[in-house]
Amino acid sequence: MERVEPAHPDARPAIIWLGFLAMCIGMFMAILDVQVVATSLPTIQSALGIDPDQMSWIQTAYLIAEVVAIPLTGLLTRLLTMRWLFVVAIGLFVTASAGCAASGSFGELVAWRVLQGFSGGTLIPSVFSAVFILFPNERQALATTIAGVLAVLAPTVGPIVGGWLTETYSWHWLFLINIVPGIASAILAAFFLPRQAADPSELRYLDGLSLLLMATALTTLELSLKEAPTSGWTSAYVLSLLAICLVSGGAFIARTLSRRRPIVDLGNFADRNFLVGSTLSFVLGIGLFGSVYLMPVFLAFVRGHDALEIGMTMLVTGIAQLVTAPIAVALEKRLDARLLSAAGFALFAIGVGMSAFQDPRSDYDAMFWPQIVRGVAIMFCLLPPTRLALGTLPADRIPDASGLFNLMRNLGGAIGIALIDTIIYTRSEPLGQGLWARLQAGDIDAATFVGAPLQAISGHNGEFDADTTALLDPLIQTAANVQAINEAWMVVAILTGCALLCVPFARRPAST
Repeated sequence: MERVEPAHPDARPAIIWLGFLAMCIGMFMAILDVQVVATSLPTIQSALGIDPDQMSWIQTAYLIAEVVAIPLTGLLTRLLTMRWLFVVAIGLFVTASAGCAASGSFGELVAWRVLQGFSGGTLIPSVFSAVFILFPNERQALATTIAGVLAVLAPTVGPIVGGWLTETYSWHWLFLINIVPGIASAILAAFFLPRQAADPSELRYLDGLSLLLMATALTTLELSLKEAPTSGWTSAYVLSLLAICLVSGGAFIARTLSRRRPIVDLGNFADRNFLVGSTLSFVLGIGLFGSVYLMPVFLAFVRGHDALEIGMTMLVTGIAQLVTAPIAVALEKRLDARLLSAAGFALFAIGVGMSAFQDPRSDYDAMFWPQIVRGVAIMFCLLPPTRLALGTLPADRIPDASGLFNLMRNLGGAIGIALIDTIIYTRSEPLGQGLWARLQAGDIDAATFVGAPLQAISGHNGEFDADTTALLDPLIQTAANVQAINEAWMVVAILTGCALLCVPFARRPAST
């Protein structure tokens, strides 16, 4: 990549910051869009008359397009330059958002969501590329923190924003809110981001077969992860998808490594720090996406809260992130990134594990401190690993590397959610049977956990009569779901803690 030139000859650092902040706004809208829509899917389903078994495609279409676009960011940056890639991407994102809001049918909405996901997918790695291309070392920690806070804050505030918009106005506003900020960020970016020379010759090196193989591998992986929890990991459909993923993915890797100008530079994984940082990003995806997924599941299906109430509960994590951000910046400038990464993932694993002891009556108070711990830890799981992965690479490799780095986090999230769903689907029934057995044996601890009348359980032995069975059945089903959710929390905590194993393999990055 050529050295960037300011958009104005007298460009000052403030001008660069304005351009960067415009990019951050676009990234925030792209990430927020996933969560605000997720909380209001039933409303959209009712309004457009969508079959229940098709409803998830509103999200799946976006996520598949996004995950295909993310690794292409390097190629698109070389082709269009960072400035015009962002302007074009945010322009398409705004157009697609308007199209989603105006959709009158399921097919129309899904088509616009594909365009929205693809354009939004390039915005996230573009921002993290800009951190290391636009700013000197001493400013990179602050820039990464701003981008990181917005990247992890969006999923946290998404439920409350989505719930409020749907209840106050209509589902159309889930998409219309993107238009004004999107247009504003496009204008600011066009004026204030540095100018670079575009390189149309990149089109000559575009490998269509590699692009097709990569898209096929990522799409079939996403589809298999979506279907596996309900259809079963050993079902013919899921196994077929995974086989296609492995074959196309293997062919893509072999072809990419043999080409002089690949569409995605997989050679970045040969850099030890990038490999460690990307592994940490993958694990963070499991923990971050998993926790943001598990809380609404519990609050909605166990506690019966609506989207607005769920958002208010989850706001604790966002506030903790904001309070911790300046502390993370200060420490990142003074301490070894490996030490901070280890501390962050250890603390995050503890925060996730604290949520593994909920009962059917757990609510805001029980979730407060686990959220605080996770919120404090998140910035240390994002900022130092980003520097480990991207901070030592030359500028011309950063766009490709940033795409891969962010792709790893998204894949971690997809795999984590599939694992969580699998645990909940497969473990609820046997856990419920175990609770029935304990109650029939007069186990008071089980009765207390379930919320059953103690006088009906104390001293009991054997089958219950019809009336007692009818009373206990819904309580046990709920309690079994809670136990399955607790197991999912614990598995995510263990996986998050495993990130500590790879930290010692990183080299100490250069001092900032």
